[in-house]
Amino acid sequence: MEKSVFHPAQSRGDANHGWLHSKHTFSFANYYHPERMHFGMLRVLNDDTVAAGMGFGTHPHNNMEIISIPLSGDLEHKDSMGNVSVIKNGDIQIMSAGLGITHSEYNKNKDQEVKFLQIWVFPNKKDVTPRYDQITLNKADRKNTFQQILSPHAHDEGVWIHQNAWFHLADFDALHSETYKMKSPGNGLYIFNLEGSILVNNQILETRDGFGIWETDSVQITAQKNSEFLLMEVPMM
Repeated sequence: MEKSVFHPAQSRGDANHGWLHSKHTFSFANYYHPERMHFGMLRVLNDDTVAAGMGFGTHPHNNMEIISIPLSGDLEHKDSMGNVSVIKNGDIQIMSAGLGITHSEYNKNKDQEVKFLQIWVFPNKKDVTPRYDQITLNKADRKNTFQQILSPHAHDEGVWIHQNAWFHLADFDALHSETYKMKSPGNGLYIFNLEGSILVNNQILETRDGFGIWETDSVQITAQKNSEFLLMEVPMM
């Protein structure tokens, strides 16, 4: 029997630190909601805006797969593995924290905000050797289709993580419809609508709404108007 959960945009945790304005889909830092701890192996979905010239100072992580998807602006990354890079819209960044890393993320620009999604996924292996990767995507490859940006396989399209998970980005014209077929039995799909309006099975998602669905083999998605959205398929346990 198909199951689902709907998270309207306005129901998210709202943390405004001045330099950082973060919307939390799941419990994070000072935002705690007992019914919104995670969606299967998807632990964190933060919609972050960082003020010009500001950012996250050096801090540690371990045993977590951390994915950053920039939406606008330029985000400068430094970490204890010696990586220094800038990611921007069209890029995707992955860190496998494993045994432990430290890193910082700063808005490289002094005159504009940077907006990005910060996503954490529980790994299926603990204490792995930490690693970092980033790629630049061809945004045309998501027009009216699902562009794979993450998978469990190093040789596959996109980046890879230590988890039986697949992420896709999509940019649909109004009234375009596609069926997403689950890659792995027992997985669920969490849809985060970045912009526009989409119909997921029988649920309308407006901008920044989230919708999780599981115990199903496929999901029908139809754009009500021009829309961009992120699909995150993850194991449910």
